[in-house]
Amino acid sequence: MGETTIERAAKATPPKLARRIRGLSDRAIAWIFVAPTIFLLLAVNIFPLIWTIRLSFTNFRANRPNAEVKWIGLRNYERILTDSDIWLTMQATAHFLFWTIVLQVLLGFALAWFINQKFRGSNFWTTVIVLPMMLSPAVVGNFWTFLYQPQIGLFNYSVAFLTGADPTSFSMIGDTGLAPWAIVIVDTWMWTPFVMLICLAGLRSIPDSIYEAAECDRASKWRQFWTITVPMVLPFLMLAVLFRGIENFKMFDLVVQLTGGGPGNITTLTSIDLKREAFEKWRTGYSSAYAIILFVTVFGLASIYVKALNRVKER
Repeated sequence: MGETTIERAAKATPPKLARRIRGLSDRAIAWIFVAPTIFLLLAVNIFPLIWTIRLSFTNFRANRPNAEVKWIGLRNYERILTDSDIWLTMQATAHFLFWTIVLQVLLGFALAWFINQKFRGSNFWTTVIVLPMMLSPAVVGNFWTFLYQPQIGLFNYSVAFLTGADPTSFSMIGDTGLAPWAIVIVDTWMWTPFVMLICLAGLRSIPDSIYEAAECDRASKWRQFWTITVPMVLPFLMLAVLFRGIENFKMFDLVVQLTGGGPGNITTLTSIDLKREAFEKWRTGYSSAYAIILFVTVFGLASIYVKALNRVKER
């Protein structure tokens, strides 16, 4: 019989190296395989974070690498936290975050409940519904930019058909009152299917025996919904909120394609403002402090939320 690959590798291994390998424990061998990945993660994630923290205490500018770099302490953080314009971007981000999550959770759960009825053609409609989340945000942004055009956009004509208003009388991405809702609508259209899939997984994880026992106790459909369906799907809903909250807090490409942060600064989210500070104004030290504040905010809120999620799971 021919030799196996393992046998050939064993024979090709130098005797001294073979004796050393035989003396290693299983844990040591595992660390040998895992160490390169850990090193790569440290190089890609941890080192840039430490470097950003260091830059946040300086006046460094990336477009002036030869200029003198001064240590200015917490001055960047003080300027950021007392800047009224940054608080306006925080408000715009909070508006976007709140309404997208609320709408996506409500619509996603409703669609999941509808699909879970297992009617004829449910698989087909599931595929149709998840199509938006398969598209690139840049593609979706360009697509909806045309839909929002007052002269030729299908969205304006749909609103005009339902309300009787002149389709050219308003511009979703050109009006300061409508632009924030324009990006909310697009993000909801794109990512509601993601929430639907998570909720659908939760609905289908509920054993049928629980509903059968409730019917034996003569519980109404409404009572079954509030005492069985909602509590058992709640951890899945909270998980969807966590994912969408983190993603929408750093939303960038979709909003840039739709409004570019305008009109004015009404749809300028924190990620867009951070990019402008770092790569248009070249205030690298300042933008580093800005990034650290956003990181601490997201990390802190996510940590608190995960603790609440774990408590819900333990019930």
